[in-house]
Amino acid sequence: MKRRHCLAAALAAPALLRVPAHAQARPRTVGDRLQLLPPLAMPGLNRERTLRVYLPPSYASQPGQRYPVIYFHDGQNLFDEATSYAGEWGVDETLDALAAQTGFEAIAVGIDNGAERRMQELNPWDHPRFGLGEGEAYLAFVAETVKPLIDRQFRTQPGRAHTGLAGSSMGGLITMAGLCLYRGTFGRGLVMSPSLWIAPQAFDLVEKQPLPADTRVYVYAGGREDRDMVANAERLHRLIAKPAVATLRVNEAGQHNEPTWRAELPAALRFAFDLPA
Repeated sequence: MKRRHCLAAALAAPALLRVPAHAQARPRTVGDRLQLLPPLAMPGLNRERTLRVYLPPSYASQPGQRYPVIYFHDGQNLFDEATSYAGEWGVDETLDALAAQTGFEAIAVGIDNGAERRMQELNPWDHPRFGLGEGEAYLAFVAETVKPLIDRQFRTQPGRAHTGLAGSSMGGLITMAGLCLYRGTFGRGLVMSPSLWIAPQAFDLVEKQPLPADTRVYVYAGGREDRDMVANAERLHRLIAKPAVATLRVNEAGQHNEPTWRAELPAALRFAFDLPA
């Protein structure tokens, strides 16, 4: 039985990272600057969620410095091969490398997915096969519960120009919806291989709630993905780019998997945060 934690517990000292029993044989690929916060209640969804927080290289040694924050979906797949279910993105290694190369440092917050609830949680719209969409409640949790918690507990730059939202597949879909629905909260987006086939309503949302002109969005699609991925990404990019700053990257050899998104992550971060190429 899960133990329910109140908000005060979420602000307590981070727990030690624990490896799921099914992943014991996999190598650990995470550094010592990743913190695992206690499970946090998700208002309106009657469940809890684990947050994984990467702190940048200078965080401990520069107590006066504040940092941008990037919120990633599918937190299990971001930092550690041992906790991933389909390979990891290497977010910590990528951000460490960018810090060394450019001086850019950011906090990365991984929000674990809901496993069997993932298809509902990361879709704001109902679907005949996957059921009622819970995406709006999930996004409210990210913007109204997770972000305020991170801003209180860590030294962040809380403004929208320093706050990103990132994800792939269903995570790419919910990222796009989050950029539109919380335009005052998120000003940077990494929309990787978005599952627009499951929710074409996303195109209408982008048209009806255009992004502010200073929003920066990186849209990615692979040529070896299914369901009109490239055509849908091209259409999405055209809609985003009317008011906002957006780029589209198509990798003709790109597949729908974590190694591909990991390889694309440095370029996506450089664009979203306007870093030197």
